[in-house]
Amino acid sequence: MLHWEQSGYEPSLPITEKSNPITTDIDRADPKEIVQMLQKCDAEIFEGTLHEDSMYQKLNSCSVIQTMVDISKRVEMILKDPENGLIVLSGCGTSGRIAFLLATSFNRWLAALHEKQIYSYIIAGGDKALLTSQEAPEDNPSLGALMLDKACSDKKHVLFIGISCGLSAPFVAGQLDFCLNNLEVFTPVLIGFNPVCMARTEPMRDFPFHFRKVAERMSEMQKHQRAFVLNPAVGPEAVTGSSRMKGGSATKVMLEIVLLTGHEAVYSKKTITPDGVSALVKMYEKAHEVTYSQSNNLAALVQKAGVSLQEKGHVYYLGWQTLGIIGIIDASECIPTFGAGFEDIRGFISRGFSEMNNKEGDLSSVGPHFFISHKDFVNTFLPCLSGNDMVIFLFSVNDNLNEVSELAKCVGQNTSNLHALIHDFEGHCVPESFRALFMTALSITWPSSLYKQCSVLMNQHWELSTKWCLNAISTGAHILKGKVYKNYMIDLRVTNSKLYRRAIRMLQRFTNSTQRQSETALLKSIYDVEELTEEISSTDVTQHTLAANQKDQVVPTALVILQSGCSLAEAKSHLDAHPVIRDAVAACLRLS
Repeated sequence: MLHWEQSGYEPSLPITEKSNPITTDIDRADPKEIVQMLQKCDAEIFEGTLHEDSMYQKLNSCSVIQTMVDISKRVEMILKDPENGLIVLSGCGTSGRIAFLLATSFNRWLAALHEKQIYSYIIAGGDKALLTSQEAPEDNPSLGALMLDKACSDKKHVLFIGISCGLSAPFVAGQLDFCLNNLEVFTPVLIGFNPVCMARTEPMRDFPFHFRKVAERMSEMQKHQRAFVLNPAVGPEAVTGSSRMKGGSATKVMLEIVLLTGHEAVYSKKTITPDGVSALVKMYEKAHEVTYSQSNNLAALVQKAGVSLQEKGHVYYLGWQTLGIIGIIDASECIPTFGAGFEDIRGFISRGFSEMNNKEGDLSSVGPHFFISHKDFVNTFLPCLSGNDMVIFLFSVNDNLNEVSELAKCVGQNTSNLHALIHDFEGHCVPESFRALFMTALSITWPSSLYKQCSVLMNQHWELSTKWCLNAISTGAHILKGKVYKNYMIDLRVTNSKLYRRAIRMLQRFTNSTQRQSETALLKSIYDVEELTEEISSTDVTQHTLAANQKDQVVPTALVILQSGCSLAEAKSHLDAHPVIRDAVAACLRLS
């Protein structure tokens, strides 16, 4: 049995909020060790149930496989009646970005078959949330229900897939509740990675139920095949609570298998069976093996990205097609996760918003945060490149290699810190002369035999592999910069109630302070005051998170206050003197 599975391991926390024993010392690891730890954590997605006394169902468990089969059959039904049906994928943050990626990818596939596009996505905060943190709407269940109702107003049959890795997002809870009250139209599916008994019980704003109550109603309706809960345990995140990583990857794996199986039932006349679903799970496990077979080259990119951030440089992803979208998603998630600056890591896609194919279209007029095309990069960022800036190209052998080559030569005139993540397959590899354009070419060659039956699966594996690699690069770089304390994202932005509670738990854990002491220090840091006023103390969590969203180093400052018993001003002084949070805390302990 894995250590985190034992009943006595951090028993008060749901799985998605537990720390992973594999990565306890990841903040002191070198790049190669960081990649090895991440490889082991990602492998837990596919871990089987080896012990009868395990309290958790896994991805390979018979019950989980059967639920995937049942949902695939609902996908098949919607595909057979596209005029009246719709499949809606929804979530917040990473979950919403995965929903967007899959909805647009499967719509492209339907368009290529000259079939009606029946997928839609909803992300809390709208399309701006695809590129920037818009986390406050996560706490609004009524808004979630309203957006779902609007998206499905003229449909008779809707398969709704609500993604909440921790079974905690009020936005998604409101949507699921709406579905449960309209089962004549909706079949709701809840996707997450905690047992229902670990779902969130905190009251929600203007909503009569907490998330666990909604999840319990879903479980009850599953007995009648009116709703489904797909929630295998895949283990704690490598960086505690960072569901952009394993949670996002496992969501992508499960949903692609479910949707692909439904499509093949309609367009390839394949019967949906548990064996067929299990075989696809094995193929995704093979994708993990192929990706991490390149761990040495991946570690080299982690090291170079770490140096760039340490030297106040930037990391730029230049991608093509959906690999470009993966780059944009990874970059956007670094800001709330690590308290990173917006410019630290940026993603760009070949033809910008026209290639994104998002609902709200071109958002570049909103501001420079939404400049995402290669043309934007060449015009705005390329002239300012320094030797500390790192550029990573993301492409496959199926992309326009002449276009890739021209851009690489153009960028190469300004910097030699140029690297590539390349996907090709046996018998169709990128020429060696082409790889010579880059200082490092992390080239992943995929076995052609895997994809004889389904070429679409190859593209999905390339996306997931790119996600794993970029997660490793951006996470590893921020670890090397000192943004992680043990295996906690200590410098996260406290932008919603979930993150507010997580911040308090971290402060309690690292300082042995009470909940009240931890919350007091956090509020002092948020409001930049030495003493709390009655007004601050009586304000609700929503207002606290709105104030916190405008501040940097909120949690580290509170941590230093609690560790040393110092004033707010002194805590800030310690952090100014020691940008690496681990060093600031160590300095405080020496002084105290």
